[in-house]
Amino acid sequence: MPKNKDLKSILIIGSGPIVIGQACEFDYSGSQALRSLREDGIETILINSNPATIMTDPAMADHVYLLPLTTKSLIQILKEHPQIDAVLPTMGGQTALNLCIEADEKGIWKDFGVKIIGVDINAINITEDREKFRNLMEKIGVGMAPQATATSFLQGKEIAQKFGFPLVIRASFTLGGAGASIVYKPEDFDKLLEYGLEISPIHEVMIDKALIGWKEYELELLRDKNDNVVIICSIENMDPMGIHTGDSITVAPAMTLSDRTYQRMRDMAILMMRSIGDFAGGCNVQFAVSPDEKEDIIAVEINPRVSRSSALASKATGYPIAKIAAKLAIGYNLNELENQITKTTSALFEPTLDYVIVKIPRWNFDKFEGSDRTLGLQMKSVGEVMGIGRSFQEALHKATQSLEIKRNGLGADGKGYKDYDQIIEKLTYASWDRVFVIYDAIQMGIPLSRIHEITKIDMWFLKQYEELYHLEKEISKYEIDTVPRELVLEAKQKGYGDRQIAHMLDCLESEVYKKRDEMNIKRVYKLVDTCAAEFKAETPYYYSTFENEVELASGERYSANDSVVSDKKKIIVLGSGPNRIGQGIEFDYCCVHGVLAAAECGYETIMINCNPETVSTDFDISDKLYFEPVFWEHIYDIIRHEKPEGVIVQLGGQTALKLAEKLDRYGVKIIGTTFKSLDLAEDRGSFSTLLKENNIPYPEFGVAETAEEALKIADELNFPILVRPSYVLGGQGMKIVINKKELEEHVVDLLRKIPNNKLLLDHYLDGGIEAEADAICDGENVYIIGIMEHIEPCGIHSGDSNATLPPFNIGEFVMQQIKDHTKKIALSLNTVGLINVQFAIKDDIVYIIEANPRASRTVPFIAKAYGEPYVNYATKVMLGEKKVTDFDFNPQLKGFAIKQPVFSFNKFPNVNKQLGPEMKSTGESILFIEDLKDDAFYELYSRRKMYLSK
Repeated sequence: MPKNKDLKSILIIGSGPIVIGQACEFDYSGSQALRSLREDGIETILINSNPATIMTDPAMADHVYLLPLTTKSLIQILKEHPQIDAVLPTMGGQTALNLCIEADEKGIWKDFGVKIIGVDINAINITEDREKFRNLMEKIGVGMAPQATATSFLQGKEIAQKFGFPLVIRASFTLGGAGASIVYKPEDFDKLLEYGLEISPIHEVMIDKALIGWKEYELELLRDKNDNVVIICSIENMDPMGIHTGDSITVAPAMTLSDRTYQRMRDMAILMMRSIGDFAGGCNVQFAVSPDEKEDIIAVEINPRVSRSSALASKATGYPIAKIAAKLAIGYNLNELENQITKTTSALFEPTLDYVIVKIPRWNFDKFEGSDRTLGLQMKSVGEVMGIGRSFQEALHKATQSLEIKRNGLGADGKGYKDYDQIIEKLTYASWDRVFVIYDAIQMGIPLSRIHEITKIDMWFLKQYEELYHLEKEISKYEIDTVPRELVLEAKQKGYGDRQIAHMLDCLESEVYKKRDEMNIKRVYKLVDTCAAEFKAETPYYYSTFENEVELASGERYSANDSVVSDKKKIIVLGSGPNRIGQGIEFDYCCVHGVLAAAECGYETIMINCNPETVSTDFDISDKLYFEPVFWEHIYDIIRHEKPEGVIVQLGGQTALKLAEKLDRYGVKIIGTTFKSLDLAEDRGSFSTLLKENNIPYPEFGVAETAEEALKIADELNFPILVRPSYVLGGQGMKIVINKKELEEHVVDLLRKIPNNKLLLDHYLDGGIEAEADAICDGENVYIIGIMEHIEPCGIHSGDSNATLPPFNIGEFVMQQIKDHTKKIALSLNTVGLINVQFAIKDDIVYIIEANPRASRTVPFIAKAYGEPYVNYATKVMLGEKKVTDFDFNPQLKGFAIKQPVFSFNKFPNVNKQLGPEMKSTGESILFIEDLKDDAFYELYSRRKMYLSK
C-alpha cells in the first residue's frame, strides 16, 4: 500500500490534443502514471479530450472522462466523484499544469477538498514567472544570463537599449517556446516584442542577453519526500544555444563535458530543485555552458514536471521516470521502490549507460507552404526518433535511418547538397536538415574550423563526422569482391546501412547483405539494462550493434548476443516510427492493442519501433522490444533472428505498410490482409478497375505518369480536377486544380518529388458531402464499426474535417449504399482485419474516393465513442483466432461524437491556413453532444466552408 494511506482516489489531468510542443510523450507518461497508481490499489479518474491515445482507453483508468480540458469539466467530475482525494497534474504537460493553476485560483480544489500532489503550485509559479525565478537563482547563487522582465512595449524597448543585440525574447507561461525569438537587428525587435507580449497569457516577456554559441545541456532529476535526489540522465544538445531543445539533436549521456564541470552542474541542479519548493516528483533542468576552458555554467530554466525530455530519458536509460514519479507523489521513497529493470535493486540509483543514444526531431515543413524553415527558440518539429548504438556514430546513423525522409543515413546515398553557397547558408541559418548538411560540407572540403565557426557545434561532434567521411572515401576505393572484411565491419559498427555501403561500392544492397553474411558480420542484440550489465536485467529491451568476435581458449570464436530466442510461436508488430502530420499517435494506440491481443492469443509478442515518445516503446508492453529503426535492413535481421509466425503491418500506418512489399518478396508471412490486396488498394488505377467490375460508382478518372498524359486526361474530365499520387499518407501532394496551367505545374512538381509515381486525376465532386466507414472483415463476413459524416464539404482531407459519428444528415437510401459498398469492397479486396473506405455523396449517389485496408486514424475515435475494443477484435481476426461472427458487438453512444481536428498554425504565422486535400492538423479532440441543437455543432456547421481552398 502507498505510504500515504489517505490517498484512495486520484484525478489525473491529461494533455489534450496533440500540438507542436506537446505531443505523445504525455500519453506515455500519463499511461505509466495510471498503471503505477493502480498497482497500489488507488482508484484513478482521468480527464483528457484526446481520443487517439492509449491513455484514454477504458482499460487504463477506473473512470475516463473524454471532456474538454476546462474548469467546468473539472467541477462536473468532482461533483460526480466526491471521493477524489488528490489531483496529479504533472503528467499532462503545460496544458494540465495551466488547468490546475486556473482551478486553484478559482478555489475549486479547496471547495472539493482536493490536494495537489506531485508538484507544488508555488514551484510552478516560480519556474514559469521568469522574474521570480531569476530572483530565486540570484538568492541561491546560480548564475543566469543578464535578463529583465517587460510587461509593456515601452519597458521592452528600454531593456533592449540597455543590453544591446543579439537578444532573446521569451514569453511567460507558454509551451514549446511559443512567442520566443532571437533578435539580431534592432529593426526586427518591435514586431517580435509585440508578438511575445500578445502570446503570453499574462502579457509578460523576459528579455535576455543572447548566449549565442554556448553549449546546452539538460539533466533529468527525481526527488522523494525524504529529499533523496537522483539524476537519471544527462543530455547534451549537439546544437548550441539558440535552438529550442525540442528542435535540437540531443545525445545521452553528455559527450563533451569535463567530469569536473558535470559534477558542478549536478550540484547546481539539485540545489535548484530543492530551492523551488518542497515536492516529490520529477524535474528537468536546462543549462548553458561557455564553449571555452572555463566552462562557466548558467541556468536556463527548470520544469517541475515530466517533459518530452523525461520520456526520452526514460527510453534512453530504461528508468521509467513517470512511473516512479507517480509513486513518489503518493508518498513512497526511492529506496522503497524496486528498479523496474533488474527487479532486484532499488530505484534509489543513478542509471549508467554503456551505449549512446541520439535523438533527432522530425519536421513536417512540406505541410506548411511558405513557412520559415530555419530553427530557433520556437519549437517547430512534430515528432522525434531515437537511435541506440555502441558509439555516437552508430546511434547517429540509426537515428537518421529512422526519420523516414528517403535518406539511408548520413551521406553515401547520392542525395547530399553539392552547391557551396547553399551548404553555407544551411549551416549559417540552422536548417532542419543540418544534420546531413554537415556531412556534405566535409565532403566538399570545407574545413572543420570553418564549420565550427559558423555553427558553433562542438569540434568533437564534427571530428566524428569527419571520421565517417574518411571511412566512406576508403571503402569507395574497392569493389564488392575486393573490399576487406575489417572495413565492412568498421562501416557496420559506425552505423552505415547496407544501402550506403552498396552506394560506396557501386553494387546492389542485396549483394552487400550477402557479402557480410558470408563474412559472418552479423548484428548482435544488447540489453538496455540501466546498470551497464553490473546487475542481471529482467527486462527484454534490446538494441542492435556489431561486435568484433572474441576467441575463447578452446579456439571457439563468438560475439555475445543478449537476445535469446525462445521456442514459443511469435508475432512481430511493426510500429509507426516518428509522429508526423498524417501519421500520429492513433497508430501507436493500434500497435499497443495489437500487441496485447496477440498476447491474449498465446503468442510471444515482439515490437519494433524507434519513437521514444510512445507507449508502444515502453519496455513492459510487449514480450520483447527492439528499439530499432523501422528500416528494412534492421527489420529483416530481427526476423531472421526471431523466426516469427508472421508480421503485422496494418497497425503501423504507412510506415509499416510500405515494408509489406519487401516482406512479401522475401517470403515473410504478412498477418491479415495480403500484400497483393494492400497493393491493389494503394495503386489508384487497379483499384478503380476493381470498383468498375463491382458496379460501384467512382468519380471519372484517369491515371498519368507524365505531365503530357495528365494534360490529355484533363480534356476528357472537366475541371476542377483532384490530383492524387499513389502510396502516400495524409493526402501528401494532393491538390485541386482548376486549369491546365495549375495542372501542369503541380504534376511536374509532384513527379520531381516522387519519381515514377502513378498519379490519379479525378473529377472533383464540387459541393459533395464526404463520409467514411471503418470495418472489420475476416474474408467472409464484414462488420461496419462506424460510419462518420464530415461537416466540411468534399475536398478537405478527412484528417482535417470535423466528423460526426453517427452521420447527422444522410438518409436511409444513401446509408444503405455506404453499407453495401463497404462490404463489397472489403470482400473483393480479400481484407482480413481492418479497412477504411472514404466516400463522396452527390445527388444521392455514393462515389468511392479511396479504400485503405489497414487501421486508420478514425479507429481509436470510434472505439472510444462506442466503448468497444475494435483493434483487439481485428487483431484476433488477422491472426485467424476468431471470425467476425464470434464477437458480441454492443456499441454504446447517446447522441453524437464529433472528431475535431486541432492545428498548430500559431507556430507558422505567415502560412496559408486554408484547408484542402492535403492534411495539416497535428491532433484531434473528441466532443460528445446530446443532439444537433447543441451550440458547438451549430458553430462548426456554420463555419464549414470557410477554409475550403481550391
